[in-house]
Amino acid sequence: MDKKQIEEKIIENYQNDEKMMILIFAQWCINHDLDPVALYQSAYPNQLKNHILEETMELTVPKNEAEEISDETVLYVLQLFGNDDLAFVVQNEIEKRL
Repeated sequence: MDKKQIEEKIIENYQNDEKMMILIFAQWCINHDLDPVALYQSAYPNQLKNHILEETMELTVPKNEAEEISDETVLYVLQLFGNDDLAFVVQNEIEKRL
């Protein structure tokens, strides 16, 4: 592999990981009867629609068919990708439940 191919592979891997993070977030929201798009917009009100989130919503399953996603897991993956504002909004929702 040349340098350009390696860079493309790294970018592709990051994008796939980012999609997984978004799927975890979206499924966690559904599992807790929350609207992922609304939560995202409250964290990033000045940002246009997140097309990856919209695409990922098609991959989510109903709450009764989903595996549990812990609060710690969703917070970890959000922070891992630098989505601190979204992690803050998620933390607020967790605190409302407790």
